[in-house]
Amino acid sequence: MKVLWLVSVTMTPAARALGLPAPVGGGWLDGMLGRLRGRVELVIASVNAAVGPQPKPVETDGVRFWVLPRGEQADFAALLAREQPDLVQIWGTEYPAASALLAAAGPRRTLVTIQGLMGPCAEHLLDGVPAEYCGSCPAQRLVDKLVPGGLLDKKQAWFDAQARREAALLAGTAHVSGRTPWDKAQLARLAPHAAYYSCGEILRPAFYTARWPGMPEKPVVFLTQGNYPLKGLHRLIQALPAVLRRYPDLTVRVAGWPPLDKGPLLRPVIRWMFPYQRYLETLARQLGVAHAIRYTGPLDEAGMLHQMQSASVFVLCSSIENSPNSLGEAMLLGMPCVAADTGGVPGMAAHEQEALLYPPADTEALSAALLRLLDDPAYAAELGRAARQRALVTHDPQRNSRALETIYQTIAE
Repeated sequence: MKVLWLVSVTMTPAARALGLPAPVGGGWLDGMLGRLRGRVELVIASVNAAVGPQPKPVETDGVRFWVLPRGEQADFAALLAREQPDLVQIWGTEYPAASALLAAAGPRRTLVTIQGLMGPCAEHLLDGVPAEYCGSCPAQRLVDKLVPGGLLDKKQAWFDAQARREAALLAGTAHVSGRTPWDKAQLARLAPHAAYYSCGEILRPAFYTARWPGMPEKPVVFLTQGNYPLKGLHRLIQALPAVLRRYPDLTVRVAGWPPLDKGPLLRPVIRWMFPYQRYLETLARQLGVAHAIRYTGPLDEAGMLHQMQSASVFVLCSSIENSPNSLGEAMLLGMPCVAADTGGVPGMAAHEQEALLYPPADTEALSAALLRLLDDPAYAAELGRAARQRALVTHDPQRNSRALETIYQTIAE
């Protein structure tokens, strides 16, 4: 069977062969590719204007990659005519190329695989952020056209547009795969006509074999994202005073870049153009917790593993998620996890059995959950062990790759 994948990033083998930057995300694609290679004939397409004016093919380890400069329907029609796949799989729903490929291939033998769902993400993007930071004035919008900043109303408009694109795509699909009871329920509303298939993801290999070593000497809370409001760093900051009163030497490590700083002359302009970062800085200063927050810079697989293994607790404080791979990787390591009880998260970890879950807007509950694990290392380790056993099943490479092959066979029949 020959299957054409469309992915939203240029995967590492193709990027390396073409001299393009390796993607930061998409580890689940590498995991599934590694398992299916040799069992399914795979052709993997992505769109990346950096390749130049013509599509670039790359062949490596029995897989052909096509990196296309454009993702229009005509581009995919030409690729389909050339490759003649038995099936098409579209990974993700919100980017324009996904809709273009579905239009070119048709729904009958196309599988659309859900990552997140942009409708709920758009609805919850600015949860908990004061209104004064969410709008922009004409002068800010003018500057943003010249030098793009981080205006939240612009980001909201982008999320809303992605949500509309996703809804239109799902309205025209016949086969869709997901991972959680929550996304299944969402798709029953968004695509009631489509067949739903359940298939878990395969995560990055290092997290299957490594283990969380236990509580470090000084307490560390680790968060994998914090640069836009959906991920809830502002709520973690609001929860910190109560935790720091008991653990004054605690550090919060946030994966990614710190707020942009180009020196004292440009600092006021940057703060003006990046309102969420300004809100985080203002909130941390007002609450007296700024000294506890550290940014790690972007992390590859090894860097993420190191940060998780050297932390006391993994925290996921998003307003909405489907099945966050960061939580899955922390669970695979056997880390104690605190996570917002939202979206598909309770389908990944049971409260007080495999993680501590809390209502996403309840910062007092977040403080209490963090303190409960820091106060009781034995209970934290017990939760971590149970989390690992759950994640080894949820993210089992053999089971999930076989499940995807079965889906392929069902659609092809």
